[in-house]
Amino acid sequence: MAVDAKAVKELREKTGAGMLDCKKALEEMNGDIEKAIEFLREKGLAASAKKAGRIATEGVVESYIHAGGRIGVLVEVNCETDFVALTDQFKEFVRDIALHIAASSPRYVRREDVPAEEIEKEKEILKAQALNEGKPEKIVEKMVEGRISKYYEEYCLMEQTFVKDPDKTIATLLNEKIATIGENISIRRFVRYELGEGLEKKVDNFVEEVMSQVNQ
Repeated sequence: MAVDAKAVKELREKTGAGMLDCKKALEEMNGDIEKAIEFLREKGLAASAKKAGRIATEGVVESYIHAGGRIGVLVEVNCETDFVALTDQFKEFVRDIALHIAASSPRYVRREDVPAEEIEKEKEILKAQALNEGKPEKIVEKMVEGRISKYYEEYCLMEQTFVKDPDKTIATLLNEKIATIGENISIRRFVRYELGEGLEKKVDNFVEEVMSQVNQ
């Protein structure tokens, strides 16, 4: 069912859970906010939101180098204590994030990190495309907003689907880890290098290639 944006906002304010998680909960519960709150609590996502406000200054910087040295990733993930930073569970999570970045090529951690001028430029391009497709001008704005949402899903790490589990976004994966570990965890920043980036070269399917290395 279609979910009202006001309901998503209300649920987010009540639980502190991520926007995509709130939307999914409302869809699962047919728009019933109280049932959606219970759904989020069962998933551990509402509880994780309370921890998300706490300061996280410990953590690790993890590297991932794709076979042959063609792709390299550095990512900083923070937690609250050095004790958690040393646990296998936290380290595995950070490695998964580095692997995902290598495979999915995000540009930003979250949508708030995308420069406003970049979004405005993208909106202009999308509006022109919609008009060229012959779409009525009165519905073009809604189409543009929908396509901008897809833009965020493609380029913002937190909104991408996790390469090892397409049923989860990175935001969902993060909230699950916060609930399980019991500390605030924050993906702070990353950098991704690709050999020959910007040069004309053969295009490969790096998602399949990276995952094939993991599955060996």
